[in-house]
Amino acid sequence: MADHAFPATGRRGMAPGFWLGLGALALLTAISLCIGVATLAPGTDQGWMVLTISRIPRTLAAVLTGSALAVSGVVMQQVVRNRFVEPGSVGTTESAALGLLAVTLLAPAAPIWAKMAVAALAALAGTVLFARIIRKLPPREPLLVPLAGMMLAAILGALVTFIAWETDLMQLVAVWLMSGEFSGVIAGRYELLWIAGASAALAWFAADRFAILGLGAEAATTLGLDARAVLRLGLAVVALVAAMVVVSVGMVPFVGLVVPNIVSRLMGDNLRATLPVVALFGAVLVLACDIIGRLVIYPYEIPAGTVLGVVGAGVFLWLLWHRPGHG
Repeated sequence: MADHAFPATGRRGMAPGFWLGLGALALLTAISLCIGVATLAPGTDQGWMVLTISRIPRTLAAVLTGSALAVSGVVMQQVVRNRFVEPGSVGTTESAALGLLAVTLLAPAAPIWAKMAVAALAALAGTVLFARIIRKLPPREPLLVPLAGMMLAAILGALVTFIAWETDLMQLVAVWLMSGEFSGVIAGRYELLWIAGASAALAWFAADRFAILGLGAEAATTLGLDARAVLRLGLAVVALVAAMVVVSVGMVPFVGLVVPNIVSRLMGDNLRATLPVVALFGAVLVLACDIIGRLVIYPYEIPAGTVLGVVGAGVFLWLLWHRPGHG
């Protein structure tokens, strides 16, 4: 059996990669809390207000977004049995934006929980549609799966853009689909992301079931697993995470694609052992890109989603070209 860069567990039952990610996250959190246009004056009401209203919520939003998206990427890859898909590349986020657009047009005064529910249901419908489409694809052509997802995402994105153009809501749609922006996050405007984090935590409790489902529906049924129930749970987790992220900060690309693949190459495919590491490195990636975006043209900002687009695309190309050493 081939060795991995990080073994699945350390001496105390936790992977070394987990402690590495935890240390990196702690360092980036401290840096994030110290960066900003406003000067933090220790011991003053103004400094405390800036910290509690803006910087702590922004940092928590980036951490929750990265963790939830990375875990939802793992879940989606297990459900469709393909490592080159994520919620942002198969139409899930575009479906959530379509749901948000519909509720904005039909019930603009609806409370935030109603908009959240509609977005989650629309994201679930889009994910189910993708799952049905790929059933028709030949199983020996795995690259057709991400291609089908990208085409579905393009079609749904074009539909959202057309409706927004006709109803003069382009600026609103741009916030959902093109930003990945954390600068507007303050206390009271990011709390929905805790739901996304809770959904990702739920995936850890079902990690063994998702791993068995990744063997295929027939093999899972043979092993006594209710494949349909686990599939529904996985799709619900993916849809809820995508909807909460789109509602709160907009589209954040590549996290659910590159982080699970990198962790898998380093640690193997034991989901129960690797999911905490995936969550940590997802948080590290998003928070690091947010910090970079805040520093590159300081005191102005580049959206974290833009930085992630550049970094994620480069890592994705590397994943395509580089064969893992253990085969």
